[in-house]
Amino acid sequence: MSKENKNNTSKTPASGTTVTGKALDWKLLLRVMHYVRPYRTIFIIAAFLTVFLAAIAIVQPILIQITLDKYILTNNYSGLVFMVELMIGQLIIQTCAQYYQTYMTNSLGQSVIRDLRIDIFNHITSLRLRYFDRTPIGMLITRTVSDLETIADIFSEGLISIIGDMLLVFVVIGYMLFQDWKLALITLIPMPLLLASTYVFKEAIKSSFQEVRTQVAQLNTFLQEHISGMSIIQNFAREDQEMRKFVAVNKKYRDANIRSNWYYSIFFPVVEILFAVCISLLVWYGCRRILSDQQLHSLSASATGVTPGLITSFIVLLNMLFRPIRQLADKFNTLQMGMVGADRIFKVLDTDDVAVDTGKLAPPEINGDIVFNKVWFAYNEENWVLKDINFHIKPGETLALVGATGAGKSSTINILNRFYDIGKGSVTVDGIDIRDYKVDYLRSKIATVIQDVFLFTDTIANNITLNNPGITREQIIKAAKDVGAHEFIERLPGGYDYNVMERGATLSAGQAQLISFIRALVYNPTILVLDEATSSVDTETEMLIQTAINKLMEGRTAIVIAHRLSTIQSADKIIVLDHGEIKEIGTHQELLRIDDGFYRKLYDLQFNSAGIAKA
Repeated sequence: MSKENKNNTSKTPASGTTVTGKALDWKLLLRVMHYVRPYRTIFIIAAFLTVFLAAIAIVQPILIQITLDKYILTNNYSGLVFMVELMIGQLIIQTCAQYYQTYMTNSLGQSVIRDLRIDIFNHITSLRLRYFDRTPIGMLITRTVSDLETIADIFSEGLISIIGDMLLVFVVIGYMLFQDWKLALITLIPMPLLLASTYVFKEAIKSSFQEVRTQVAQLNTFLQEHISGMSIIQNFAREDQEMRKFVAVNKKYRDANIRSNWYYSIFFPVVEILFAVCISLLVWYGCRRILSDQQLHSLSASATGVTPGLITSFIVLLNMLFRPIRQLADKFNTLQMGMVGADRIFKVLDTDDVAVDTGKLAPPEINGDIVFNKVWFAYNEENWVLKDINFHIKPGETLALVGATGAGKSSTINILNRFYDIGKGSVTVDGIDIRDYKVDYLRSKIATVIQDVFLFTDTIANNITLNNPGITREQIIKAAKDVGAHEFIERLPGGYDYNVMERGATLSAGQAQLISFIRALVYNPTILVLDEATSSVDTETEMLIQTAINKLMEGRTAIVIAHRLSTIQSADKIIVLDHGEIKEIGTHQELLRIDDGFYRKLYDLQFNSAGIAKA
């Protein structure tokens, strides 16, 4: 895993702190391993290949030693050819085993994060809206994408790889001691320095990576906010000022990366120096032993002691020993980052702010008789947003909610859709508490058109049906004609198959609003909710859809939220909310007759004495 990939991990934006975690949190690791169970065959094969690679690795230096001592020094050409064939065979077997081990570990890691990603997405979609009110969207994206990738590294470059490297280290050292313990001990004198420097490097680079991740999070946050708000930046000509801010943020990210690279630039030369010292000690002591043996015996007799083949094999073994030790620091950090990613992901999965669907009722139809009885609601337990709300909407009636921003209008319809649960009181539909209905059934009977239209990057048809195969093209076209949007859609390239860009950027606000209105129509709701549904459109478009709205409301229970009082004058009942309390309730004419009333004040603010709407 490259340093750049490792660095691409962010802090927890919600808290603003970086979680370091432990390299081996066994409880957390066991939880990750739970996702390995469906792929235990792959895991077992990968583990077996890891052990096999550690065992077969020392075959090469053994063959080199035998080849040099028994065949090269004795001029045995046929034996030399045979040993070369054995080494080629060993290399082929090792290469094949390495290929399958790498493929298995990566396949295992990707399979695990695929299942985890499905679980976390399903969990996120089941969370209450209050969770998203206090959790940055960027953090959830990070959890679902980059944090999951670090878990894949646990298997591909972390746990299994570390076990294999450590096993190789023990095998190599054990074989060296078995061959000649004196020569091995002399050769490995610098080993404590290597282990110490590796530990220091691991701790230093861990701290450096944390700083890089922090700067990555700040850079990503800056880019996300400024790209999303580009229209504001350009409207207020803030390009130069924001560029200077970006330069400062980018500089911090660059400096953090330079510091991490600096540790690498020190560690690797130190390792190479220690490796050279080991080779020097090996050659010095080994050659001294050979020369000493030659003074006492012939070269052939020295085969029982230190030989040129043994020294050569020790050189190969030292290279095999230093390579995994050099990488262990990186791999421990990879493992730790994977554990940190797992910890973050499981914290999201452990979030208990889930919309628990305890309802069981799903009758064939509902009539739309809605009653709010002494309803109190708060987004947190301290501040009540709605206070003792009481009203009754009969089937087919239209209720309008008016009031200043923050009065509690949108909260009322959020409660009806069960996006939030009330604190006190009850809300019933057809005399049944809404908590007794299945959530998906209840919401299928309520169509909501909101002010802030959200369109997906997809065709107009799919944005209308939300990929519901039960809605036909004929139903879409009929609903579009009822709204008066069919003609403008047909004029678009591809018509209903026109691909809408992100958030409907290629459409006007009025066109996007019309599409959202068609979306509500095709689902044929029993209850219709219009939350500022015409506030984003021009007067001509508003008049166009007002007729369709009136037609749609026929026979349906409707709740309308509007700042334009002209759109609700025909409502059967109007409720005036102020700071979460019902101040007035009645028809348009009844409320106008209340001198110095809340509704009368709102009306006078929007209309002059002639009854003509102000601009």
